[in-house]
Amino acid sequence: MAKQSSVRQLAARAVTRVANGESLSVVLPALQEKLAKKDQPLLAELSYGTLRYYHKLDAWLKFLTEKPLKDKEQDIHNLILVGFYQLFYTRIPAHAAIGETVQATRTMGKAWARGLVNGILRNAQRRLDELKELEDRSPVCGWSHPKWMINTIKRAWPAHYESILTGNNQQPPMTLRVNEQQFQPSRYMKKLLDDCIEGKLSPIAPQGIVLNRPVPVDKLHKFSEGAVSVQDESAQLAATLITPKPGDHVLDACCAPGGKTCHLLELNPDITVDALDADGHRLERVGENLNRLGLTANVLCGDATDPDSWFPGKLYDHILLDAPCSATGVIRRHPDIKLLRTAEDIEALAELQQKILRAIWPLLKPGGTLLYATCSIMPQENHLQVERFLSETAGAKLLPIEGKWGHDTGFGKQLFPGNSGQTSSNGDGFFYSLMVKTESP
Repeated sequence: MAKQSSVRQLAARAVTRVANGESLSVVLPALQEKLAKKDQPLLAELSYGTLRYYHKLDAWLKFLTEKPLKDKEQDIHNLILVGFYQLFYTRIPAHAAIGETVQATRTMGKAWARGLVNGILRNAQRRLDELKELEDRSPVCGWSHPKWMINTIKRAWPAHYESILTGNNQQPPMTLRVNEQQFQPSRYMKKLLDDCIEGKLSPIAPQGIVLNRPVPVDKLHKFSEGAVSVQDESAQLAATLITPKPGDHVLDACCAPGGKTCHLLELNPDITVDALDADGHRLERVGENLNRLGLTANVLCGDATDPDSWFPGKLYDHILLDAPCSATGVIRRHPDIKLLRTAEDIEALAELQQKILRAIWPLLKPGGTLLYATCSIMPQENHLQVERFLSETAGAKLLPIEGKWGHDTGFGKQLFPGNSGQTSSNGDGFFYSLMVKTESP
């Protein structure tokens, strides 16, 4: 009879699959289905947490072992990392963390590793001071980021890199976007308090409420009726930076999963929005979000670099380009990015972004605006991207972005993840640049 999978075994499997190139958002749901519902949150916590501190925990393991485990024992290697995370970053009692992690070797069919795992975890407890000293000597261990990423962020933002790296390792808040077609944010916050859910109004996003603690969405007042959505406060700025008039035609390019599309329609119910994305599966999420909120958009499946394959023929008054990017501004929500992204990806993504910009710019009416957005903190994808586009594109002019938030790069505004001193917000890392097409290029 096959042994039943344990939480620790599945967490190690999740980490292994991410280390081999898969996204945690794809891997985790299928693994959670192997567990009882009550155990699923713990699997998520151990998977996310171990990946958040992967580079530190991996350095610790290498320090504690004379020779590394063989490649074929990658699952045992990652099981030990899951054990480290429990011991030093959770409130799970040490005896339970060690006992359950050691027991997982049996459900994995590798009982031979029982003594090895037990010995390494107990050794880590005894030598914690030495492990802490290792953090001071090794930036990779201390910041728990890959070396290339630390160096790139340090070069780009020498005055902010420490707070960026620290912010990347924090658990992000749960932030709501109130649908002002139904509630004013202050009134909705009173409804939350009636249900003993505490939060505060966002200092930067007019429709935002930042919760003190995450809650299941089914606990939120009238969530199923579309009164509120979950969306980071930095992401909420996109729809507020576009100011369409009733009857305007707007393109939301690379729109999935549809948060910005829905926000645009909540704020401007008398506009027409074409919601474009190349991923048909992710477009299903756009449809689900529109349906829950009672909104309507023209959902288009197509490649933004090839408008001939999908463009309806009517020029747009406004375009929101939420460009494909490295997602280095949302690492705290997706810690697997630290393992999945490479330095080469940044240059490739920058070229793709430039290609999309050039493809959709002709679809904008003279006098229309284009908002370029990413959830990246990399200059090549952001202000350097816009600087290049403006220098090479006749009739493209930069517009100022008002608001006491973000770092003014000269070609748009950069938000850093967490509170990096630029505002009192705790939003994700985002970049925004607003451009207008002049009447006469």
